[in-house]
Amino acid sequence: MQVYDPELIKRASVIRMLVLDVDGVLTDGRLYFDNNGNESKAFNTRDGLGMKALQRSGIEVAVITGRESAIVTQRMKQLDIRHVYQGREDKLNAFNHLLEATAMQSQEVCFAGDDWIDLPVLIRAGLAVTVADADEHVKQHVHWITERKGGEGAVREICNLILSAQGKDAAILDGFLAQ
Repeated sequence: MQVYDPELIKRASVIRMLVLDVDGVLTDGRLYFDNNGNESKAFNTRDGLGMKALQRSGIEVAVITGRESAIVTQRMKQLDIRHVYQGREDKLNAFNHLLEATAMQSQEVCFAGDDWIDLPVLIRAGLAVTVADADEHVKQHVHWITERKGGEGAVREICNLILSAQGKDAAILDGFLAQ
């Protein structure tokens, strides 16, 4: 069981929404194209289960990504994620729109990003997180860095942190054990 810093727990305890970048956070950041120009990405199933656990416990999940991708649309639909902002190079504008649409304050939001384009949102989020293989400049502006890399379970770590800080992890786990 992971031991977290008390200040990190304090920040995570008030989170009502997790907002994620896609490339480099939900995926390893690599883009694959076949000879016909079709794109593919890999998503970690443990990240998906963590996001579903957050949703079951009343925490919203959203994505803001700089690229437009049918694959992202499909994966977010599978996970019942309603707030999907794609093709948004101005992530702060999308973040502000999301706050307005959900009537949340920035302190109630955890944002996870890995590159410079994410910095304007990271410095405003109540809990700013990046992944182990993020850009070094980004690591200087976050509250927490995951042990895992993007696309390799980093999002699950974030979900586990939030659930643990809010005392919701045991109920989620009990639900699986009772099956």
